[in-house]
Amino acid sequence: MTSLTVPPEDDGQRLDVWLAGQLGVSRSQAAHRIDAGDVTVDEVVASRRRRVRAGERILLHAAATTPPSEPPPLPPVRYRDEHLLVVAKPAGLVVHPGAGHPDGTLVDALRAAGIPLAPGDEPSRPGIVHRLDRDTSGLLLVASSPEAHAGLTAALAAREVTRRYHALVVGVPTHPRGRIEAPIGRDPGDRVRFAVVADGRPALTRYRTLAIGRADELPEHRGAVASLACQLGTGRTHQLRVHLTALGHPIVGDPTYGPSRELSRALGARRPVLHAAALGVDHPVTGARLELYEPLPAELRAVLQRAGLTPPAQRDLTEGW
Repeated sequence: MTSLTVPPEDDGQRLDVWLAGQLGVSRSQAAHRIDAGDVTVDEVVASRRRRVRAGERILLHAAATTPPSEPPPLPPVRYRDEHLLVVAKPAGLVVHPGAGHPDGTLVDALRAAGIPLAPGDEPSRPGIVHRLDRDTSGLLLVASSPEAHAGLTAALAAREVTRRYHALVVGVPTHPRGRIEAPIGRDPGDRVRFAVVADGRPALTRYRTLAIGRADELPEHRGAVASLACQLGTGRTHQLRVHLTALGHPIVGDPTYGPSRELSRALGARRPVLHAAALGVDHPVTGARLELYEPLPAELRAVLQRAGLTPPAQRDLTEGW
């Protein structure tokens, strides 16, 4: 069973439309699950025409009994003590169970390894205080103790956790450095996507252009790319992907927001070229400063090489802000 909570910006949507966006499926597929009695609100089987309300807990029951998959291997652990740990999440690994991903997640890997996970607000998300998209790699904080969970959650809300990424984008930004401050919410034209919308949640991204490259086999106006260092001011769903798309420079290899499949193929980008490379936080219990850096994985280094670029050094992402 999967528990979903309706955010304020989705208040009033039809249940079948809202569920389709949450599951990443068609409206008819979501309606089929509802009509089959797999979806309940307040323990009552819901109607597809029902309007969801902010804060409601929607329960999605298993459509069929299937044995759980084997837990994935534990990702590399870059820091660990009794209160928290930092893992280097690989691309392709979902962080926690949810709609469409009942198991085979990072949470399952941590549990299988016997790592304590702090209880949180959602039973399916023990220890999870922030997330990375499935196809984004890099550093992720996990809370092992309740004290760490509360402290990290508060630090994230207060924007006291430094999160820096490397991204390869289509084209070259007009300004070599900039600040993108634009609200993010569900795309009204496609509920699977997010977009900059007037009534969205506030979101802030800073970026710096590190280098400019290109795909040699494409004409210059179609093959230009830029290597960016990005820093999150907030942590909205798909934030960097949405903000950079709104800037006119979507991330290379992004099947949801990136318009240039030709460019992605030319550079061999099989997933978004986005990596959570640097993380800084004051330990929520001891107060000690933690600063970690994770180099780009091999598949992203290969993409940069095809664009005539070298991987960014640690100082490129951590200095000059």
